[in-house]
Amino acid sequence: MLRNNKAILTLIAGLLVSGIALYLTFRNIPLHELAEYFNTVNYWWVIPAMAVVLMSFLIRVVRWQLLLLPIKKTEFWSAFHPLMIGFMLNCLLPARVGELARPAIFYKKEGVSFAKVLATVGAERVFDIIMLLLFFVVVLTTVEISPTLDLTFGDYHLNKATLEMIGVTTVKLAFALIACIILVSAEKSRTIIIRTILRLPDLVFFATRAFKEKVRERVCTKLISIIEGFAAGLGMLKDPKKVGLCLALTFLVWSLAGVSHYVMAFGCPGIEISFLEMYAAMIILCFFISLPSVPGFWGLWEAGGVFGLLIFGVPAKEAAGFTLTNHVIQMAPVIIVGLVSSVITGANISQVVHRADVEHGAVGRGIQMEVNPGMDTDEVNGEYFKDR
Repeated sequence: MLRNNKAILTLIAGLLVSGIALYLTFRNIPLHELAEYFNTVNYWWVIPAMAVVLMSFLIRVVRWQLLLLPIKKTEFWSAFHPLMIGFMLNCLLPARVGELARPAIFYKKEGVSFAKVLATVGAERVFDIIMLLLFFVVVLTTVEISPTLDLTFGDYHLNKATLEMIGVTTVKLAFALIACIILVSAEKSRTIIIRTILRLPDLVFFATRAFKEKVRERVCTKLISIIEGFAAGLGMLKDPKKVGLCLALTFLVWSLAGVSHYVMAFGCPGIEISFLEMYAAMIILCFFISLPSVPGFWGLWEAGGVFGLLIFGVPAKEAAGFTLTNHVIQMAPVIIVGLVSSVITGANISQVVHRADVEHGAVGRGIQMEVNPGMDTDEVNGEYFKDR
């Protein structure tokens, strides 16, 4: 019941955010002009754009095979189908449930620990975030932005100074992320972090023992679960060569993502910008869709895409037309291939989602069983770290 309530609240929050984003994006764009623009698009460019999208997902499969290698040597198609079904569910269902469905499918087909496979998905996201942050810094330092730029989005203004500030902040976040990865990956520093988390409730000296133990059980153990999950995923890449190969594959994934956007621009009138400018717009779009939204990122995708293109002088109507068209092109092949994969594997989507929820809950309970709320802090530390 609690998880169902969380899913409903997530969907409501996503609907609100997506609705506001759609309103702010299209409030000044006449819909009849937008409809006329769609008639001018050369849809033959959809074919190469979709082909590049699918190519990027093939590389994602190879990267996931590499991450899975310490757990189990996996055939290409055994990794391909769960990955595509997971991304399809992210497009169709709220709360990015596909991230949990993928390890659930792999667990069912390959009999591998759900928690370990989930850790590889977390490691994927770390590589994606690092690469996007690096790309964002590189693009901001190489793309020329007009000093007279002043765009409004609701009550917010975007100008060159704002983008430069975002760039500096991004660099700081990148270094902070790398530092956190190092600290979480190293066993000694991770042990210190976890012990510190377990002792945090004791800082509330005026609270009762029962309250402290409840906080330790409901908050601290969940934080530990997240830390251990990332550590498990990153711990599978102790070989520097594998880390380098994963970074190279991640570079190809996001390079092809930019190419697919740029290729589709050839078929859309009024989108006359360079590859780097298109890549910058795509990264801005990625930052937007990281916020809660409805399934498929509708609303935030359009807001981020239009906002990014306006920076480089693309008129609002053309920016909206291209962004909507490109959104469908980016989503359609993922949904189609994911549905085909679910048919080939015989995966029942409702059962997969339920299994993902059950297995994810079991992972959390596993951590809570390790950290017994009935012990005092010193006993907990000794129990938790006795085998470390």
